[in-house]
Amino acid sequence: MKKLCILWIAIFCIAITACTNHTGDTVNEQGESIMYEQITPQKAKELMETESDYIILDVREQDEFDGGHIPGAILIPYTQINAKAEAMLPDPDQLILVYCRSGRRSKIASESLVKLGYTNVKEFGGINDWPYGVE
Repeated sequence: MKKLCILWIAIFCIAITACTNHTGDTVNEQGESIMYEQITPQKAKELMETESDYIILDVREQDEFDGGHIPGAILIPYTQINAKAEAMLPDPDQLILVYCRSGRRSKIASESLVKLGYTNVKEFGGINDWPYGVE
């Protein structure tokens, strides 16, 4: 019984550790580790209130964007990041705050952005968890 209890505790600790990653690590063509930062919606809102040069990037589809989005957001569906980022996001060092509906597509888009050379990408999940206003 004691061994079973220790086994369950070990499994629980491993699961908790695996679920608390706050950065998205990926590797560029030169083999260098590059990252984006995962932040909370509250931290994203704080950055929107304190920073002046940033982009809010919605990576959902056009119909989702039309149904409601964070004020000031621009739309580049995550499937079009590679094709449209350079033209729509000309400064690779600019703060980019990325979101989608639930957080899955924003993580994929954030990884794509860092692979393209963007250096200040912050992913804050989905609009489903956004407790502030939308338009």
